Amino acid sequence: MSDARPNNGSGRTVAKLLLVVVGMFGFGFALVPAYQVFCEVTGFNGFVSNEAASQPLEEIDSDRRVTVEFVSTVNQNHPWRFQAQERRMEVQPGRLYTAYFEIENLRGSSSVTQIIPSVAPGTAGRHFQKTECFCFTEQTFGGGETRKMPVTFYIDPALPDRTSTVTLSYTLFDLEAGDAPEIDEEAASLHVGAR
Repeated sequence: MSDARPNNGSGRTVAKLLLVVVGMFGFGFALVPAYQVFCEVTGFNGFVSNEAASQPLEEIDSDRRVTVEFVSTVNQNHPWRFQAQERRMEVQPGRLYTAYFEIENLRGSSSVTQIIPSVAPGTAGRHFQKTECFCFTEQTFGGGETRKMPVTFYIDPALPDRTSTVTLSYTLFDLEAGDAPEIDEEAASLHVGAR
């Protein structure tokens, strides 16, 4: 007759594997906030502040030109017209510029919007400084109302020389239609006046 004993080694192996799975699951959850902090600190992934930056210093790099492209989209194709008056602008780092966007509410009723910016390449996010922007606050539009809205900005002269084109993108969220953009106010405050 054979001696049948329970195999405690396989029970330990299963327990260790379960511990590894739980650890990996927890690590996956921890990565999201860690990545957000990384983006906030470095400006990576196009993170830009949603608050006004300070005015630029008198430091203007008059020998350098950077092309700024403007892109605008409406989330979920809601009935809005949203476009930049100029598709691109050539700027000198350190100099203040103003670009205009035209927004029209094509709905028959009033609505509230929140417009969220991003910058590409992502590493240029902390060098793109807005001193005035319609994206800082929610905007209320009457039915059929059209508005020309400014964004005043400058490119920090510390923008790496290898970056010759920066794209400022805006996405319009129609709050009345149930759009809910995710804005991390604490993260945005980290970039106020970042130079």
